[in-house]
Amino acid sequence: MVNTLAPERAEHPASRARPAGPGLAARARRRQTVVAYLFLAPTLLFFAVFLVLPLGFALLLSMSRWAGFDLGDIRPVGLDNFTGLFARGSTFLTPILANTVLFALGTVAVALAGSVLVATCIDRLRFQGLWRTLYFLPMVTTVVAVGNVWKYMYEPGGLVDGVLNALGLASVAFLQDPHTALPAVVVVQAWASAGSAILVLTAGLKSIPRSYYEAAELDGAGAVTVFRKITLPLLRPSLLFVCITQFLTGLQSFALITVMTKGGPGDATAVAALEMYRQAFSYGDWGTASAAAFVLFVVVLVITLVQLWVLRRKGEDA
Repeated sequence: MVNTLAPERAEHPASRARPAGPGLAARARRRQTVVAYLFLAPTLLFFAVFLVLPLGFALLLSMSRWAGFDLGDIRPVGLDNFTGLFARGSTFLTPILANTVLFALGTVAVALAGSVLVATCIDRLRFQGLWRTLYFLPMVTTVVAVGNVWKYMYEPGGLVDGVLNALGLASVAFLQDPHTALPAVVVVQAWASAGSAILVLTAGLKSIPRSYYEAAELDGAGAVTVFRKITLPLLRPSLLFVCITQFLTGLQSFALITVMTKGGPGDATAVAALEMYRQAFSYGDWGTASAAAFVLFVVVLVITLVQLWVLRRKGEDA
C-alpha cells in the first residue's frame, strides 16, 4: 500500500515559514529611521547651534530690552520695538528701509545689465578663461580695499572727476551729494559683485545649442532679434539665479557703505544692515536691532518670492 502522506512529512520546515508580520516590518523601518538620523545628527546639530538657537534668541531680543551685557537684564516689552521702528518721526521706514530696497534693486539692475553685456562679449572672444579671471578679481579683493579705492576715485580731483573734466563736464562731488551718493555706491557694489554673475551667465550661454543660432542665421534674423528671441529666453534660469543672488547681496551690504560713506551724507546711504549695527553697538539697543533684522527678513522673503513668481511666469509665457 502506497503511503500518500510521505511527501508531506518529507517537506522541509523552512518551506512552510510564515511571512514576517507587520510588527517586524515596523521595527525594521524604525531601525532604518534611527540610522538615518544618526547620519544626519552632525548637520542637524550644526543648524541647531548656529541657526535655530541664534534665530530664537534674536526673536526673544526683538520683543525685549537689552543693553548687551548681562542676560539677567533682558526685559520683555512685547511689540514695542517693532512699533517704535515705524512710529512717527522714526527714520527706519524712510529713508533707511527705502534706501535698502533701492540699493538692492539698483545693484540688480546695474549688475545684471553689465554682466549680460560682458558675458555676451566674452562668449565671442578668444582666451575666455583669461577674461573670466580678470572680471572675477573684484570678488577675491577685500571689501575695505575696494571701498577705499573707489572712494578716492570719486573724490574731487580723482579719476572719475578727471574723466568728467576731460569730457567738458563739471565736477561732481558724488559721495558728498545726497542725490548722487547712493547711485555711486550702487555702481561700486554692482562692479564688485559682477564677477560671479558673469561666470554664471557665461556658463548659461555655453549651454545654449549652437544649432539655434545657425537656424536663425539661415532665416536672416538680426543680432537684436536673435538676442531677444533665443538668448534671453534660454538664459532665463541663469538670469533668475543672478537676480536673486544680486538682490540678496544688495540687501545685506554693510561693509562697503560703511567704508565709503558711513551712511551719509545725512541718511542718504543709510541701509538696514548699517542701522542694525548702529542700534546694537553704538546705542546699545539690541532689541531694536533684532526687530529691524526681522523686518529686513520679511522684506527679503516677500521680494524674493515676487521675483520668483514674475520670472517663472514670464518663462511659462515664453
